[in-house]
Amino acid sequence: MQNALISMDFVQNNQEQKVTVDNIMQQHQILNELIMVNMADFLSMDLPERGFLLEPIIPTQGIVILYAPRGIGKTFTALSMSLAVAGGLSLYNWQASKPSKVLYVDGEMPAITMQERLKALACGMQAPELAMQNFSLITPDMQNRSMPDFATSAGQQALEPFLKNINLLVLDNISTLCRTGKENESQSWQPMQTWLLDLRRRGIAVLLVHHAGKSGDQRGTSAREDIMDTVISLRRPKIYNMAEGARFQIHLTKARSITGKDALPFKVHLKSENNVLQWDIFEIHEAELEQLKKLLSEGYSLRDCAEEMGISKSTVHRLKKKLDIE
Repeated sequence: MQNALISMDFVQNNQEQKVTVDNIMQQHQILNELIMVNMADFLSMDLPERGFLLEPIIPTQGIVILYAPRGIGKTFTALSMSLAVAGGLSLYNWQASKPSKVLYVDGEMPAITMQERLKALACGMQAPELAMQNFSLITPDMQNRSMPDFATSAGQQALEPFLKNINLLVLDNISTLCRTGKENESQSWQPMQTWLLDLRRRGIAVLLVHHAGKSGDQRGTSAREDIMDTVISLRRPKIYNMAEGARFQIHLTKARSITGKDALPFKVHLKSENNVLQWDIFEIHEAELEQLKKLLSEGYSLRDCAEEMGISKSTVHRLKKKLDIE
């Protein structure tokens, strides 16, 4: 059947009944039909208020991408975000107001490594039993087949039975789970984009985990970011020692409706003690003070400090004055 445009006039002269999306959908059960509403009807609809799964970065029905160079802490971050959503917990400067159902699809981690990370993070975040019940996992070692390619309709259909009642779907990561097409071509991204928008329409939010390229931006076509509500970039600080583990800055490079302090970058450090993982959070300003203090104690000049920290000499002088006052 060819698509048809249906004009809807549900709100007549001073009718008191509100128009809802369900009202319209019930009138047109044929899936091929497009539905059109005029502005008066649209503005009178009783649409549900859009909330957050993890405020302010993952809105209900949100599409979010998290990217970073390899080895920085993408999976630790994505797992922590998922646990926060599943348990109604706080993470960094973000807060989940209530527990929600999460499906985490992992494309590359050994099952034992994933188990160890989840156990240590759950202890550090003091995740309740409800969080563990709300958090479901699909990981390669537990399968009797290869992981699906979600850039194909067959791969998307393979996941369909597990999406019932899911509020947040996490795909970690694009490189291993979306293998069809060329990474740098926007056209190759179209099947994924269509699927993501369909999941949004159905009320499912999606968090995509991806690698950064040599430039530091997310790898491949920038067209991925067109439909994103939030784009999260993890960046390693200029001064870093591998022995420190996961220590990085979090920047929001695209943030719909996120303003003020919520949009500012900050620094986090994942600490491990007795198989328990906990996040420490610092403002970037505080982190810069600590870096400068360390460099000055090692005999660096202010010029060298600016070069090492990747900031201007005037900023170094301003930070130095603050250190002198303290």
